Amino acid sequence: MLGTIVVVVLSGLEQRRANMFCKKFYGQDTSTMGKRYRRVGLLDKIPHIKLTRGVVIVLKRDADEVIRFIENFGGVKFYVRDVILTTQDREALK
Repeated sequence: MLGTIVVVVLSGLEQRRANMFCKKFYGQDTSTMGKRYRRVGLLDKIPHIKLTRGVVIVLKRDADEVIRFIENFGGVKFYVRDVILTTQDREALK
């Protein structure tokens, strides 16, 4: 089974814009006046494996949505490659 690895490079991006990208891409736990809630990001809706900062693996069928999001955000460098998923990866992405 094939998956897609996406590497996002935020260096060179203004800090405020990089923070905005992370909130919309990964989501964010936050609180206001003592109430805790989660700002939902794209990856909250898509099964993924976060390998390290800026590196995620998604199912091949979800890759287009992730790529489209990054392209539409603008100014973010990224790299995409197909990968063969291990049994562990397939279980994690269910």
